[in-house]
Amino acid sequence: MGKFVITKRSNGEFQFNLKSSNGQTILASEGYATKTSCENGIESVKKNSQDDSKYDKKTSSNGKYFFNLKAINGQVIGNSEMYESASGRDNGIESVKSNAPAATIEE
Repeated sequence: MGKFVITKRSNGEFQFNLKSSNGQTILASEGYATKTSCENGIESVKKNSQDDSKYDKKTSSNGKYFFNLKAINGQVIGNSEMYESASGRDNGIESVKSNAPAATIEE
């Protein structure tokens, strides 16, 4: 089962990473001013992760593939790592969809 790991950045902001059962980070958040905002971001990931239309599939300038997960308001709530192939990116999306809904939260 996946888990959300909340950490505090050196600038005082909070962020979360969604990790798969093997410990690999599959989604990383932006920085949040408060822990409550960060927790709200996690709830947004859980809610929006099942909707294919919330995933924005992208290709970086160096030819690598990644995706962003967006909230209902269109704001990006999580970014993926870079993948070597489009199929790798698509597998990453499937991993978020399968891990996020029941993921636990750790600090």
